[in-house]
Amino acid sequence: MAAGYAIMKEHRAATLMVPLCILMAATALFRFTNLDLAISALFFSSSKGFYLSDRQPWKLLYEFGEIPGLLLGLGGLILFGTGIFLRRASRYRKIGLFLFLFLLVGPGFLVNGLMKEYWGRPRPCEIIQFNGAKNYLPILAKGTAHEGRSFPSGHAAIAYVLMAPFFFLANAGRRRHSLAVLGLGLAFGAFVGLARIVQGGHFASDVLWSAAVIYFTGLALSYLFR
Repeated sequence: MAAGYAIMKEHRAATLMVPLCILMAATALFRFTNLDLAISALFFSSSKGFYLSDRQPWKLLYEFGEIPGLLLGLGGLILFGTGIFLRRASRYRKIGLFLFLFLLVGPGFLVNGLMKEYWGRPRPCEIIQFNGAKNYLPILAKGTAHEGRSFPSGHAAIAYVLMAPFFFLANAGRRRHSLAVLGLGLAFGAFVGLARIVQGGHFASDVLWSAAVIYFTGLALSYLFR
């Protein structure tokens, strides 16, 4: 019993500290270098702007990349409701509620409802370096609320929702499956985020912070749901 509790504490510490250290190191790299501008410049032409914005697969990812995450979250709501009325499905109510709250709190409230609206970071396509009119703001430099909606990426945040099963699979001791789901969620979110970078809608650091907000939302909910 004591050994199992120690392993659980070690697992929880790792799921918190390892991603936090990665986030801090990556954020420092973006903050104190021109990496954000350099990455966005790869997809920009002074005569054509962000010339790949209407090309495939970027346009497809922009239009449909949010759907898997939305379906997972809404599927959780249906599962929760079914568990209330059907006794044989009651064991899945907690998972269903977790999935729905994951979508609602992470991408819904924190990213799109709060941070994007009030942080005020201009998008790449809006700044002077890329033929816009606004000044560039490095990551975590706060701008004027409602005058820039680059930080963080809403599309990437919803795409990262696919990592949601990682948290309850990890708590159930299914390490291999949980890591596979985490990898899938991170890869899909990064791919959708890349589409937004290519289109001039977000910086790479915006996508990084979308992943961070969604991951730590899931981690906090997993603690709450035990």
